[in-house]
Amino acid sequence: MNAESAAEQRRTVVIGVAGGSGSGKTTVAQRLLAAIGEQHITYLPHDAYYRDLDDIPRIGGEIVNFDHPDALETSLLVQHLAQLRRGEPVQVPIYDFSTHSRSAQTRTVYPAPIILVEGILIFADPALRAQFDVRIFVDADADIRFIRRLERDMNERGRTVESVIHQYRESVRPMHLEFVEPSKRYADVIIPEGGYNDVAIRLLADHVKRLIESARVQPA
Repeated sequence: MNAESAAEQRRTVVIGVAGGSGSGKTTVAQRLLAAIGEQHITYLPHDAYYRDLDDIPRIGGEIVNFDHPDALETSLLVQHLAQLRRGEPVQVPIYDFSTHSRSAQTRTVYPAPIILVEGILIFADPALRAQFDVRIFVDADADIRFIRRLERDMNERGRTVESVIHQYRESVRPMHLEFVEPSKRYADVIIPEGGYNDVAIRLLADHVKRLIESARVQPA
């Protein structure tokens, strides 16, 4: 086998799954992992790259704007994708959402034939957007997205109804309209109904398997 053939065999397929908060993008990503096989996929959530609380933009000096692109260290994610494409492991941050800060520890992530990146703003950044071979946008009505976010923040993060509504009005909705919704135009595939769209998940899984074959990457 010559060097060129070996390089082709090591080619990585990078998939991005974007969508508004509560759209079901995490469910889509998890179902793709299950359909294709977790052993063949490196999974990178954009949320792991949040900055520490003091470095996140604020609205009116009061509301922490977690939904603005500057809240995340996207340049580090781009660097990690480049390393993974080269076959190198990376040290992914571990973010503590209870303190809104990065842990002193990191998580070692190893290369795989497929890299799956998920987050609300991954198509809003040109440098990150350019990394994807397949761009998937998970779409859902605004009321569904809000209800899902409300349930998640109350059940998993101990938030009150009032605080969730306040944040949604002041930052989540405006940032969705400014950054997330416009990024939908960069998607190759738009999935309505999120992770409940069985037909779309099956079609995507089949497409990814074909990409692996065309890239001459054979799962073990």
